[in-house]
Amino acid sequence: MSLPGVDRSLVEQAGLRLSAHVRHTPLIHDPPTGIWLKCENEQLTGSFKLRGALNRCLQLTPAELGRGLVAASAGNHGQGVAFAARLLGARATIVVPSDAIECKVEGIRSLGADVRTVPGGYAAAELEGERLASESGGVWISPYNDPEVIAGQGTVGLEIERQWGDAQLGGQAEVYVPVGGGGLAAGIGAALDTFRPSVRVIGVLPENSPYLHSYFHAGSMAGVVESPTLADGLSGPVEEGSITLSLVNRFVDDMVLVSESEIRAAMKWASSRKIISEPSAAVAIAACLRQSSGARLAVVSGGNVDPRLWQEVTLDGGA
Repeated sequence: MSLPGVDRSLVEQAGLRLSAHVRHTPLIHDPPTGIWLKCENEQLTGSFKLRGALNRCLQLTPAELGRGLVAASAGNHGQGVAFAARLLGARATIVVPSDAIECKVEGIRSLGADVRTVPGGYAAAELEGERLASESGGVWISPYNDPEVIAGQGTVGLEIERQWGDAQLGGQAEVYVPVGGGGLAAGIGAALDTFRPSVRVIGVLPENSPYLHSYFHAGSMAGVVESPTLADGLSGPVEEGSITLSLVNRFVDDMVLVSESEIRAAMKWASSRKIISEPSAAVAIAACLRQSSGARLAVVSGGNVDPRLWQEVTLDGGA
């Protein structure tokens, strides 16, 4: 069964397309807690976002590439698009919000993209990026509202399947996935759909930006109040009419929220295991740490963390 053109077969096609271009990241086990960690923080750009951006861009025609690429990003998607543009010989313009983490912005610049900063948060950057793409004729690369981007993100699920194996997938297991726009959770859910209901995909959001949590449980994002969150990559509203809205209802089994203090504690826990986890990735770890038993896996979606925040959080007493 498929919705808006996304199913396991599309994810498998993306896997073949990306195989030679992305890193197949490790899956590691933490014996004291029993938690498994899928380490997308070790991806080439430090984040899973490369998979979706590159899968979309690899299918563009020479004429489309010649028009240039445009994206909006809090950082990680922008790096993915910039990487794809450099690989394919295209120009890229990335619109970032004024509150974007500087190390992520520098990562975009280092890959050769033109960075434009706009006042406000991610929603303002997305509006400006879409306007710029329309005005310039550039190809808009959405971070989540695109079947091929979602399929690329879903290749994380294919790797989990191969690495976890029948021993885990044959029994009851839970896969915790960070959620902002919902593309990663929808893609992984599509990849692992054949293993449901024994394998449950659970989306995790910060309490301070619960947009898709509200949609999943109440059918609407109206009235959601957003507060500042450490998980910058998960903040901001979801584009109206995004295909991820129906996809998460089909491929995701539950949505849960974690607090800012839990995010900090999860980052510190990761540090004690020598894993660098940005706050947006730590939400999945935080949800896993609530559970004391059972087969459970956290997708560590990225490791592009502000060095000052990392030092603050991981020092003794920082959690």
